Amino acid sequence: MSISMYQVSVPVFVRALTNLRAILEKGAAHAEAKKFKPEVLLNDRLAPDMHPLTRQVQIATDQVKGCAARLAGVEVPKFEDNEASFEDLYARIDNTLAFVKSLKPEQIDGSENKDVSLPTPRGPLEFKGQPYLLFFVHPNLYFHCTTAYAILRHNGVELGKMDFVGKP
Repeated sequence: MSISMYQVSVPVFVRALTNLRAILEKGAAHAEAKKFKPEVLLNDRLAPDMHPLTRQVQIATDQVKGCAARLAGVEVPKFEDNEASFEDLYARIDNTLAFVKSLKPEQIDGSENKDVSLPTPRGPLEFKGQPYLLFFVHPNLYFHCTTAYAILRHNGVELGKMDFVGKP
């Protein structure tokens, strides 16, 4: 049995972002229970040269919506990148999930060899669809979700591996 581009994109994206949202909810609850401002978590980072929690979530959602749109041949939704609260981050994730879930398998299946050009400040990165998804988007998505998890865990939020992986 073969696996389709849709199967290795949309369901993977939905699971990762759903789990990320649940992790953020635990972070917000932790800040409330310990009676400190949520901005402490939202602005924290693991190292001085790394992005803070808020930016980790923005990049994770950008990877998902950008990939899904490019593979489907539709315009990439634009977000303002102005999230300043956990509620803002939930809304960003929810909007990304709604967009991704609106795509049909027939829009993405068959995109394995589709030319994908990703604009960057140093010039475009050129890919074919399948390597773009498997070797660029998946690692980036997991990197930023993992980093968000690590920031929260480092700050005492009670999280375990299953919070990241999600329920089977």
